[in-house]
Amino acid sequence: MATLARPRRGRNPVAAEDMVAGWVFLIPAMVIFVAFLFGPVVYAFWMSLHEWDALRPDYKPFVGIDNYTHLFRNEDFHVALRNTVWYALGVVPTQTAIGLILAVLANRKIRGKSFFRTAFYFPSISSSVVISIIFLWIYSANGLLNFVLRQVGLPTPKPVWLANPKGVIEMALNGVGIDNVSAWLAGPSVAMLSIMMLNIWTTAGTMMVIFLAGLQDVPGDVYEAASLDGASRFRQFRDITVPLIKPVTLFVVTLGFIGAFQVFDQIWVMSSGGPAKTTTTLAFMIYVEGFEGGYGLGYGSAIAVILFFIILALFLLQRRITGDTAQR
Repeated sequence: MATLARPRRGRNPVAAEDMVAGWVFLIPAMVIFVAFLFGPVVYAFWMSLHEWDALRPDYKPFVGIDNYTHLFRNEDFHVALRNTVWYALGVVPTQTAIGLILAVLANRKIRGKSFFRTAFYFPSISSSVVISIIFLWIYSANGLLNFVLRQVGLPTPKPVWLANPKGVIEMALNGVGIDNVSAWLAGPSVAMLSIMMLNIWTTAGTMMVIFLAGLQDVPGDVYEAASLDGASRFRQFRDITVPLIKPVTLFVVTLGFIGAFQVFDQIWVMSSGGPAKTTTTLAFMIYVEGFEGGYGLGYGSAIAVILFFIILALFLLQRRITGDTAQR
């Protein structure tokens, strides 16, 4: 039985050239990614398994997980983790809500809309160090904030804002007669709350821009139909806007948590981890352990690895929730 052989298709030279061109443009980016992003992560993990002293570069004995076991027994680590968690729980929901409200307001057809968008977003692109120095004056004993509080007849905190280690929730509970509050339930200190208010003001504009992009995808005829049915603006916001931009909200929340767990520059400029270590965060502790004190880069790398896995877990959680939302 004779069989007819199928003619082999020739390779498309245009497709081959496109593939080669794609790799030519992709390889430099991959090299940069591996060298400056993926490589340092692997190297930091390797450093965390050694007793790495910056003052003795030739002394790098392998210690295994000793840095991690010592870390979990260290009270300073628990304090830094607690401060970081309280910071994230206070900043992320607040900046998300403010960013959404600003986006809804800036998305309306009003005169000067571009000016308001720029004004709301401007703090996000300003230097965090410069803004921190300005807020140092605002929070001082004779600063603008205490002056305004005195003018309206409200009390000012003593000690002053950035020097006050008292937990805000603990102060509220003590006011109603509840004493001996646990350290985890005491809440952020007044000093940490001051830094939280600064970061909310500077990051809300970024969240506003992301929400604005999401609001542009909401079809306008949905609002028109709701208006014809007699729905108020609040009902439209609650029943239309919020459900339709849920994936954007989840992305903003995840982005906020990642940024909150990495806060460093405002802590370093405004409080240096004090008072009484109530503003010491995980990122600031990495700096202290690695570049101050004993110069223990191995111990600091162990903190960085734990922080990496915390942020990775938050990212994977966001991906899972967002994926389920997209499927629905």
